[in-house]
Amino acid sequence: MAAALQARGVSRSFRGFRALDRVDLTVEEGEIHAILGPNGAGKTTLFNCLSGFLEPTEGTVELFGEVINDEPPHRIVERGMSRSFQISSVFETLTVLENIVVALQARTTHPVRFWEPRARKILEQVRLTGKETVRAADLSHGQKRNLEIGISLTQDPRVLLLDEPTSGMGREDVNRTVELCREVAQGKTVVLVEHNMGVVAKLAHRITVLARGQVLAGGSYEQIKNDPRVIEAYLGEEVRA
Repeated sequence: MAAALQARGVSRSFRGFRALDRVDLTVEEGEIHAILGPNGAGKTTLFNCLSGFLEPTEGTVELFGEVINDEPPHRIVERGMSRSFQISSVFETLTVLENIVVALQARTTHPVRFWEPRARKILEQVRLTGKETVRAADLSHGQKRNLEIGISLTQDPRVLLLDEPTSGMGREDVNRTVELCREVAQGKTVVLVEHNMGVVAKLAHRITVLARGQVLAGGSYEQIKNDPRVIEAYLGEEVRA
């Protein structure tokens, strides 16, 4: 299977601190690939390098075989990759529908009425039908995360990066978001950062584990769950038990 997204020897330093150290990552087209690691492992830095918000100090990032690490984020979106963020990125004073329409209008001059049918279809896809006129600020936490996923879908990406999509959710919202992620992944390649191992077990085809800015391990959920290095660095002895 062809690689949709690759990092080759990616490093990133901040004033002498090496947040990423020669990271290699291959995400195959059509898979859901999870990135795990303890706090400070470099997961968000890697996401930022993959999506153009940071330029690697060393190494390259390739999207469908083309180097993109010297491209700004909006150009990377045009090439077919978009992302959500760990911290809410919705416009809270706008309605749910307006948030999607604004994202759809980002690179066109078409009027609002042109985009409303498409926006409503996206809201249906992320299970927010009936919330069109609700201010984003008045949504529940789980609904805001769904809206963020909807915003990331407005550019019809081939590769979708999801940064902790279930962060801060209760069990019911987590289960609903897992199903949503599985649905939106149809026909796409998805890379997600996620701390909830139950979520990773249900969604991910393959996993890459980072520790101290380096790749510690990679493989299926069963391989990762039973890897002594991962248990020591991240999962804890309770997993072995």
